[in-house]
Amino acid sequence: MRSPVKKAARTTPARFEGFADRDRRFFRALARNQRREWFEAHRKEYEDGWQTPMKMLLAEVRERIDPLFPQHPLGAPKVFRINRDVRFSKDKSPYKTHIGGYVAIDGSTPGPSAAAALYVHLGAQEVFVAAGQYMMDPGQLARYREAVVDERRGEALVAILRKLVRAGFTVRSHDVLQRVPRGLDPEHPRADLLKRKGVIVSFPEPSPDLLVARTLVDWLVTHVKRAVPLVEWLASVAE
Repeated sequence: MRSPVKKAARTTPARFEGFADRDRRFFRALARNQRREWFEAHRKEYEDGWQTPMKMLLAEVRERIDPLFPQHPLGAPKVFRINRDVRFSKDKSPYKTHIGGYVAIDGSTPGPSAAAALYVHLGAQEVFVAAGQYMMDPGQLARYREAVVDERRGEALVAILRKLVRAGFTVRSHDVLQRVPRGLDPEHPRADLLKRKGVIVSFPEPSPDLLVARTLVDWLVTHVKRAVPLVEWLASVAE
């Protein structure tokens, strides 16, 4: 008689259940203790309370929102390193006082130039959630301005942003010129958009209690759905 085969124990996939605390106390402490010795002594607190939850949050939201982008599938989530690049900075503080991560259109240039369906930033002093393209490289910027000048595509962007503003989003950019770029009509009806060197919309700020709750996933998905037209517009321009 054969001995019974022992069934493998069922495991529940890890999922987001909230960050360590609603007040981001770890980052407030890190801002006061910019020393490698301090960070190494508290590394597990960062990894368990912030880094791992951020990875789980972005992975879960990505799975939920990917079907919203049938023309531009989403890439793998990215979480930024906690270490600062101090090579060209007068400020030699070794650590960022926030954690940030994003989900972008697959194939986007990594980093701030990516067309992001979602960016989440949790720091010592602020909470920031957004979608769009924070900054554009010269090639992206040229194609963006060409699209803004085009009557059909430019008006489509105006309509998208107007609807988002009415829903409580805020239009932002990494940099905004004081004047319309040379070679373009300074009196153009979409001059305000031509001055921008990137376009994002920041979401209404989530309540502190959401940061420690599983319901943050649904909250993010709901707001990303509203921002889909902007991300799709930017992704189409980048092609």
